Amino acid sequence: MVQPGGGFDMGQILQQAQQMQQKLVEAQEELANTEVTGTSGGGLVTATVTGGMELKGLVIDPKVVDPEDTETLADLVVAAVRDASANAQKLTEQKLGPLAGGLGGGMPDLGGLGGLGLPGA
Repeated sequence: MVQPGGGFDMGQILQQAQQMQQKLVEAQEELANTEVTGTSGGGLVTATVTGGMELKGLVIDPKVVDPEDTETLADLVVAAVRDASANAQKLTEQKLGPLAGGLGGGMPDLGGLGGLGLPGA
């Protein structure tokens, strides 16, 4: 990346940035299409969410449906959705973590240009 004389090869830096952005877009698309589940009540309630945190499905075992105790059912649904969301978050970190690390780790010191000298940057 460093040219003779100490300058940076901006073309190479831009090319690497474009490659990183393409990988990030591909990972985000893969996440949006990947479904993970979460459960509660020993499997009585199962929620399915995408890596993009969209709730796709909810399965409730009829054994847990008690018209006299809808509060417990609601708690189980919330717990299952939270579990599925936590699993989706873990998946996101696994997929995007290496890409996010590449954004900061491979960049040269730009001599203060990273913040462009703007207040608060």
